[in-house]
Amino acid sequence: MRSEIKIKNLCVGKLMFSMYFCRSFCNAKSNIKTSMSCNSPIQLFAGSGSRELAEKISRSFGAELGNCSIHRFSDGEFQPAYEESVRGAAVFIIQSTFPPTEHLFELLLMIDAAKRASADKIVAVIPYFGYARQDRKDRPRCAVGAKLVANLLAAAGVDRVMTMDLHADPIQGFFDVPVDHLYASPIFVPYLKSLNLENMVIAAPDVGGTKRANAYSRFLNTEMAICYKLRKKANEISEMKVIGEVENKDVVIVDDMVDTAGTISLAADLMKELGANSIRVACTHPVLSGPAYDRIRKSAIDEMVVTDTIPLIIPHEKIKVLSVADTFSDVIQKVCAHQSISDNFIE
Repeated sequence: MRSEIKIKNLCVGKLMFSMYFCRSFCNAKSNIKTSMSCNSPIQLFAGSGSRELAEKISRSFGAELGNCSIHRFSDGEFQPAYEESVRGAAVFIIQSTFPPTEHLFELLLMIDAAKRASADKIVAVIPYFGYARQDRKDRPRCAVGAKLVANLLAAAGVDRVMTMDLHADPIQGFFDVPVDHLYASPIFVPYLKSLNLENMVIAAPDVGGTKRANAYSRFLNTEMAICYKLRKKANEISEMKVIGEVENKDVVIVDDMVDTAGTISLAADLMKELGANSIRVACTHPVLSGPAYDRIRKSAIDEMVVTDTIPLIIPHEKIKVLSVADTFSDVIQKVCAHQSISDNFIE
């Protein structure tokens, strides 16, 4: 009987020792990983779609852009490569996915190259997130492009994503890695205040933008208007109405992107007909495809304020560009130092 008790006690003792040893080893391993992460050198690289913005971010950050190259084959295939070591480094790859297909795949290849070169952490800085409008099944048998892009980035090996003004906030939930979703409001608000507009009204170009417009309206302590639109098909509007008072007001329409400028132009013209004093647009991503430039020129829009998440194809007399470089630089520094980024949001 005593022998059996001794054997049981011995087995229990060995089990407890094994559990303690495993826990201590795992904790030590975890501490080593955290320490390496904190001390990892930071390297910034630019994709071909955001070279100019990446240079601004690197200057604001106080570091030079890393050297990388893209070898292009005659059949259209291309292969990115880093021209310097990234082993053990925290690599930040700056690339807006516009045009979405080529620049997205370039970003995926750059992530893969960094992973295979033994980078410690890989962060995709995507100022403009392409395919964000495909965030749900809005008709039968269609793709959900935003979720697919999130899966592709994860499969490539990204550890974190930074982006700005997603078309739909729930896209953050498509990722299983941390997502820093920034907003352009801290950039637009000081500029709008500097205009000293006495009768400012914040307007949403459609019902989907009411949350964004409401945030601006609350912070600036102004009234709000909403445009209600019906579409025949993508990029084509059949009818629009304005909910709210815009007569004798200085209207500022806020949106996340301007594509063909059909909605914005129609909303501006309608508000002008309803007696608005002036019409301005604050838009984060100047996609400006197709007839956008011509529509803006002919519309009642007095000024359009955009950011440089996407470079302008051609300058336009009505378009003013504000840079997001300092915002991204500040967030990169805070993320590397494990600090809160709450100061970068307007509540």
